Amino acid sequence: MADLLAYLARRLVDQPDAVRVESEESEEGLVLRLHVAPEDVGKVIGRQGRIARALRTVIRASATRSDRRVLLEIAE
Repeated sequence: MADLLAYLARRLVDQPDAVRVESEESEEGLVLRLHVAPEDVGKVIGRQGRIARALRTVIRASATRSDRRVLLEIAE
């Protein structure tokens, strides 16, 4: 799932080398933290959060195969 998120994020931003995904297990499930360049944060979030919502939907859908709960956080 982290690889899928990194792939999608690299296609959205101007600086794909700055994209980094950290994964961490927590009580709620798997937390994926997406790091992008500061000037690319708006591109990953999108207007009114539409792109971020779409990324969360895709990640959640891929997580259903492994029957896990996955949370996506976007950071600089």
